[in-house]
Amino acid sequence: MTITANWSYPTAIKFGAGRISELADHCKAVGMKKPLLVTDRGLAPMAITQKALDILEAAGLGRAIFADVDPNPNDKNLEAGVKAFKDGGHDGVVAFGGGSGLDLGKAVAFMAGQTRPVWDFEDVGDWWTRASVEGIAPIIAVPTTAGTGSEVGRASVITNSETHTKKVIFHPKFLPAVTICDPELTVGMPKVITAGTGMDAFAHCLEAYSSPFYHPMSQGIALEGMRLVKEYLPRAYKDGTDIEARANLMSAAAMGAVAFQKGLGAIHSLSHPVGAIYNTHHGMTNAVVMPPVLRFNRPAIEGRIASAAAYLGISGGFDGFYDYVLKLREELGVPDKLSALGVGTDRIDEMSEMAIVDPTAGGNPVELTLEAAKQLFKECI
Repeated sequence: MTITANWSYPTAIKFGAGRISELADHCKAVGMKKPLLVTDRGLAPMAITQKALDILEAAGLGRAIFADVDPNPNDKNLEAGVKAFKDGGHDGVVAFGGGSGLDLGKAVAFMAGQTRPVWDFEDVGDWWTRASVEGIAPIIAVPTTAGTGSEVGRASVITNSETHTKKVIFHPKFLPAVTICDPELTVGMPKVITAGTGMDAFAHCLEAYSSPFYHPMSQGIALEGMRLVKEYLPRAYKDGTDIEARANLMSAAAMGAVAFQKGLGAIHSLSHPVGAIYNTHHGMTNAVVMPPVLRFNRPAIEGRIASAAAYLGISGGFDGFYDYVLKLREELGVPDKLSALGVGTDRIDEMSEMAIVDPTAGGNPVELTLEAAKQLFKECI
């Protein structure tokens, strides 16, 4: 089977090896004449980024890049990005990279046309209706990792640099007009990033599948997303040039982000404050906290996880699934405790208070109380 396709769910997705070559055509199709490519500092000098800029320049679309983006992008990065966008007279954004570059790029395109502060558009109730729709610039998303799924998402996670809290900024127009999923762009990822991003995709699918809310379409997508990670993440980790494995992981990442419209849970509720305070890799943090959260949620999800285990070819119901997660983490070099990522015990109370008000907490199958959050952090650290 040739892994090449054109999808329109949830947006237009141009999927297949080598399809980065279509970047300029898609920019022009959505009306961009002078796009700004937004990525992170690490990606900026790499060959895949320079190739994307070459493609834009050759098509007469300029060669503009903004890369002042932290691993957990914050409001200061956003302010600088919007300034670069306006000062350069740009009319669209190519959001390029992993979760940080994609989230910041989408937020720049959104905030370039707003007069209110970004926190006024947090994913609370109908706050998104406060936005001026006319000023939102078009977005082309180009993921270079297979984890976050931000390329098919309608939100960005931005850290408040003063409070060190992560906020989900939402608007339907955050959804890119076109997404180019080219697995060749992920071939050069280091093993640790392959592991972390792959486990991020798995966490998205797992939490969406476990969420108590009703969204059967997302639940089905989440289940198949877990299967793709199970089959292809070890292959991609072992051989980074395995293009079939890379392609299927890109699918799983996008599927996870589509699925979590159904909800996320305590894995993310714990991970967000850790990342905001200690600047840890989001996907790797998710992987570390996953087993304690599974144990915590067991009373509410045991039957559902047993069904998933059967679909995934894992025997032993919930216990078999739990053991599989432990073995997968070990195979990928995921540390057992957050202390290995530099997380200390001195801020557990603060992180616990942040966790229970995180937007993802409400989707956990078991209520995440303050005491429960504290106990989970103690187990994780």
